[in-house]
Amino acid sequence: MARAIPEDRIYSTEHEWLKLEGIKASIGISDHAQCALGDVVYVELPDVGQNIIMGKAIGVVESVKAVSDIFAPMSGKIIAINHKVIENPELINKDPYGEGWLLMIELSDLSQKNRLLDKSSYEKMLNEEAK
Repeated sequence: MARAIPEDRIYSTEHEWLKLEGIKASIGISDHAQCALGDVVYVELPDVGQNIIMGKAIGVVESVKAVSDIFAPMSGKIIAINHKVIENPELINKDPYGEGWLLMIELSDLSQKNRLLDKSSYEKMLNEEAK
């Protein structure tokens, strides 16, 4: 089944999305990832003010099926976390690209975006994984 993949975001190979807004970016997990996880029951996020490094684990999403690390799609400093998702983890399942966002960072290296995937590249990767 084809999953939603918004064009206004870039994606990591670990299924995180990043929505760029100048030197800031919102981060969440893709619709594909939340479907693979199943019903999300717990989310653990880092603290505001913490620096994160591209590719390193920054949190955990736990579902009835599995526990999965959340990886930083780019490096930066955390400027906001979504407290709603901590209190209501099911928001990730209901709206992974909207209410289910996880955190916002101030980017430290904009060139890292060149290592991420646009919509068509992410779709291609998902199709390869499905084979």
